[in-house]
Amino acid sequence: MSKTGALATRWLGVGLTACLSITTITLWVTGRMSLYINPDSAWFAVGMSVVALIGAIASFALPLGAEADHGHDHEHGHAPAAASARREAFAHADHEHSDPADAHDHAAHEHLAARPRLTPAGIAAFTGGVLASTAVVAVLLTPAASLSTELAVSRDVGAAPLFAGSDVITLAASGDTSKFGVGDWSAVFAHATNPETFDGKPVTLTGFITPGGDGASFDLTRLVITHCVIDAQTARLPIAATGDAPASGQWVTVTGTVRSSGDGKLEVHADQVAAIDEPADPYEY
Repeated sequence: MSKTGALATRWLGVGLTACLSITTITLWVTGRMSLYINPDSAWFAVGMSVVALIGAIASFALPLGAEADHGHDHEHGHAPAAASARREAFAHADHEHSDPADAHDHAAHEHLAARPRLTPAGIAAFTGGVLASTAVVAVLLTPAASLSTELAVSRDVGAAPLFAGSDVITLAASGDTSKFGVGDWSAVFAHATNPETFDGKPVTLTGFITPGGDGASFDLTRLVITHCVIDAQTARLPIAATGDAPASGQWVTVTGTVRSSGDGKLEVHADQVAAIDEPADPYEY
C-alpha cells in the first residue's frame, strides 16, 4: 500500500473516530451535551468516547500501513531461505538471457500494472470517504445549537408524544402536577376521558410560541426527547391569553389554569405570559 493510501486508511478509521470522540467529550465538559442527547444517556456516550479516543491514540504505535501488510507478512514471512534464493537466481538468469525488446515490453507492462486503476469499488470507497470526512468536519465546525422552531412545527403530527403512559393521566388527576411539563400536559389533553377532572389545575409552563388553532391565542410548544435529537417529538398546548400573542419562536413562561371548554377539550387560560431567553436545556425528557 502506498503512503497516501495508508494515510487515507488511517484517517478514515482512527482519525474520524478521534474527531467524533473529542467533540463528544468537549460537549460534555462545556455542559452542552443536553443539546443533542438525553442527559441520562450522557454517561454512556462519554464513556464510549473515552475508550475510542484511547484506542485511537494507541493505534499510532503501529507503523503506517502495518494493518495492510499484516496478511502479506503472515502468509510469506516464513518462506524458507533456500526457496527465496532460488527465485532470485532464476530471476537473475532470466534477466541475463532475455531479449532487450522483451525486457522493455515487460518493464512497460509492470509500469502500467503499477498505475492505480479506477474501479466501481474504488470510486464508491473514495466517495464514501469524502462524504464521511465532510460530515465529521461539519460536526466539528458547526456551533452547538438547539433544534429550530421550524423543525418543531414540521415534526408536529397533531398528537401527543409517544411513550406517555396512563400513569401520567392518573397522576394529573389526583397527584402533584407541579413538575409537569408541556409534554406531560399534552398527553393529558390528548387522552383524558374526563376533562372536567383537570379543570382548575394551576400550571407554570415554559416553551416557545407557535401559531395556535381552534380559537387559541397561540400554542405553547416544546420538543420532547427520549434518547437524542433524532427522536425529538413535538408537544403543544393551546393557550388562551388576553392581549397580543408574542412572536412565533419566542420563549415564554406561562402561568395560568387548566380549563375545560365543555366540549371535551382542555386549554390553558393564561394569567401571565412572560418572555424569556431560551433555556440552557431547551428540551423535555
